[in-house]
Amino acid sequence: MRIVEVVAPERHAKELIGMSRFYGAVDTWWGMPGDDGRQTFRMLVPDAARQRLMDGLQGLLDTEPEARIVVMPVDAALPRIESEAGDDSEEQRRRSVSATREELYTQIAGGARLDANFLLLVVLSTIVAAIGLAEDNVAVVIGAMVIAPLLGPNIAFAFATSLGDKRLAAQSLITDLAGLGLALGLTLAMGLIWPVDLESREIMARTDVGLDSVALALASGAAAALSLTTGLSSTLVGVMVAVALLPPTAVLGMMLGHGRWELALGAGLLLAVNVVCVLLAAKVVFLAKGIKPRSWLERTKAKQSTALYLGLWIGLLVVLIGVIVLRGSLGAIAPG
Repeated sequence: MRIVEVVAPERHAKELIGMSRFYGAVDTWWGMPGDDGRQTFRMLVPDAARQRLMDGLQGLLDTEPEARIVVMPVDAALPRIESEAGDDSEEQRRRSVSATREELYTQIAGGARLDANFLLLVVLSTIVAAIGLAEDNVAVVIGAMVIAPLLGPNIAFAFATSLGDKRLAAQSLITDLAGLGLALGLTLAMGLIWPVDLESREIMARTDVGLDSVALALASGAAAALSLTTGLSSTLVGVMVAVALLPPTAVLGMMLGHGRWELALGAGLLLAVNVVCVLLAAKVVFLAKGIKPRSWLERTKAKQSTALYLGLWIGLLVVLIGVIVLRGSLGAIAPG
């Protein structure tokens, strides 16, 4: 449940009150018009009705540049409000999310921002990961996974393609490539000057990829997107630990710097599998949850984008699975 606050010209008062009732607001209250001719309306809105109300409000106020819509969290409301499960169809309940498209956009776009903090976190997490891998210390490697910000741009890219948002998609892609490139370059340099212990189980675990790695990456990518759409973003910590984009990148750089091309190939393959699976699983979850643009024209463009990227990621995943199977077959017959 959220409070939706609308600041709009006074002439829209009757329409806003009517819309709050029509779209299922539990309660509505408003203040007196201000000196600028705008009036404040607050609506207590359950999760299932909030997206429809937000779409209606945007349609009403699109031509009002001075209007504002603000969504605020509600920690508690008394007396308690019982959910009316019978008001929505089964399809609506299945697709309902705890966060609206606009709330998700604000939250997810923050993870795709390329700034000094992002780059600094990549550098620090890469150093921590490299030390943990070299020392075969699983606790240090997990710590690097938790602080690494590399999952954010991938989820943002999948979200952007669901909305057909080219600007966010480009920003996410640039941020992702910058983060992965920085981590790879840093560990490559470390591999050139720092002896790599090939007895480290943490390193060797990132050079071996199988079909179980594909299943894990798909499940974790879906969990990441689901945790966002249901408002349980704290579980992303567990997701980041499960699908680690940073350790394979670090191992790839260290193996390249050390001249171990076969091991580098395994780490690179694991990284590619993780990235593709996260993108594909997140995209499917956003699609299943009904995340789409508001206007008809934008939805038409988003359908084209969805078909293109789904086809691309499925095709890449099929190719990667083929490489995994072929690599495993060659490895099995090599001793003979």
